[in-house]
Amino acid sequence: MWFFVIGELWIFTCYFACYIYDRGQNPELFLAGQQLLSRGIGVLNTIILLTSSLFVALCVQATRARDVATASRFLALGGGCGVLFMLVKAGEWYVKIRERLPPSLHEFFLYYFMFTALHLIHVSLGLLILVLLWRELNPMPRRRFAAAPGAEQPRVAFIEVGATYWHIVDALWIAIFALVYLMR
Repeated sequence: MWFFVIGELWIFTCYFACYIYDRGQNPELFLAGQQLLSRGIGVLNTIILLTSSLFVALCVQATRARDVATASRFLALGGGCGVLFMLVKAGEWYVKIRERLPPSLHEFFLYYFMFTALHLIHVSLGLLILVLLWRELNPMPRRRFAAAPGAEQPRVAFIEVGATYWHIVDALWIAIFALVYLMR
């Protein structure tokens, strides 16, 4: 997982460097594009994802304490925040597409849609990973009865690795938020 995460961070770092370079070549265009974005929605999405990370971290903590019921609840809340993030982002996209953005701001919005689309793909993969973690915490009854006594406990390391990916996805959003919504 760490090899994958480091690779992802390297790829996004290259994208961010291209964005910063292009922004430096035409700061007025990028500033004009930023002014068409809602900082409030960006802040809302940041709060949603940071809250999701908190819930997933609490899931890991509960898993380590062997409190599977609590871990499952926190994991569900973290996943729910991920879904909420996607819905808010889809709403923001819908509004931007309906507004028929000025062609002069094409370069800024190319980056905006590329960054947020790539991030949404990573959130989707993260949600799939959270589903796998859910299955680890809540195995099918047949598996539970077929397993050896004491084997019903979830693998803590598996939960931790999945949580690591989720936290990286959230960290990427913070970088995207700072670059696209805040950097002036």
